[in-house]
Formats: sequence, structure tokens, C-alpha cells
Amino acid sequence: MSLYEELVIAGFGGQGIVLAGKLLAQTAMRAGLEVTYMPSYGAEVRGGTANCMVIVSSQPIACPVVSAPNSLVICNKASLSKFAPRLKCGGLLIFNRSLIQGVDCAPDGVEVIGVPAEEIAIESGSPKCANMVMLGAYLGKRGHLSPQQATEALPDVLAERHHKTIPINAEALRRGAECALCHA
Repeated sequence: MSLYEELVIAGFGGQGIVLAGKLLAQTAMRAGLEVTYMPSYGAEVRGGTANCMVIVSSQPIACPVVSAPNSLVICNKASLSKFAPRLKCGGLLIFNRSLIQGVDCAPDGVEVIGVPAEEIAIESGSPKCANMVMLGAYLGKRGHLSPQQATEALPDVLAERHHKTIPINAEALRRGAECALCHA
């Protein structure tokens, strides 16, 4: 079966947007898939805008730019307004329901899933792992990679001084996936 998925993960600096994209890219590479990863963040970083484009494919990728994504993982209201209109019909929009009350700008024919990421992150052991909750929700819903595979890639993307957070991040990935599957 052929896989070609264009994804944008977006939020504000400090939410771990770039780390989530990097983890997805590393997980896909470890699984033998083709990957492109393009992070983008504002000059002020923390509090500024942050997003990353990730393409995961079973075939070579011609262009790393995502103009009309199949999926969006949105962590703040400003990013929702910016990226939701670009989502392909039949696409997937996962949003952080802890910070965004509702979605009114998604194109018709898009599946929308609200994830209470902040609450799940706290239950998982740290409010800082909401990014992992959101990535877990994406992985659980799409199913081409698993939260377990992402957990195994965490040592590759986290600085060694943060390896002690791997169990908390693993729990957040797992719970995010469970939340998305409950939506199905």
C-alpha cells in the first residue's frame, strides 16, 4: 500500500512544535519511510509562531513544501486561522481543545478532532508534554506509525539531559493516541 502524507504541526514557540515534528520525522525514518522535515519559527521563538511541515511517504518525495496538507495538528487559535483553510478536503484536523474552544474555519469534508492536550499532559506527568499528546493523537488516528515507534525514537531527538522525561513523554504519546481513537 502506498503512503503519502503531508502534515503541518503549528502553534506558538515554547509548545514543542518543532520537537514534535522532528520526532515524527525520526520515527518515520526509523520505520524505513521517506521523510522531509521543514521547521519554521519566529525570531522571538518562545511565544512567537512555530510550525513545521513533515511529509511521510513510501516513495521518494519530490518537494518538501506543504501547500495543501492532508493533516493538521494545531496547538493555538492563530495557527488554526492560518492553516485550516489550506487543509485538503477529506483531511484530518486535530486541535488542542484546551486552548481552542471550537473550529469554525475548517473546509467541508474534513474530520475534526479536539484533544484536551493540556489536561492529558498533566495527567501523564508534566504540563510540558502537551506536544506529545497531540503527536500521539495524530499517530493514533492515522495509524501508519505507532506511539510505541515514536517512543523508541525519543532518545534520538531529545538531548541526553532530557532522557529522564522519556517515560512521561511515552505516556503522553500513548494517551494522545487513545484519545483520538475514542473519537473514531
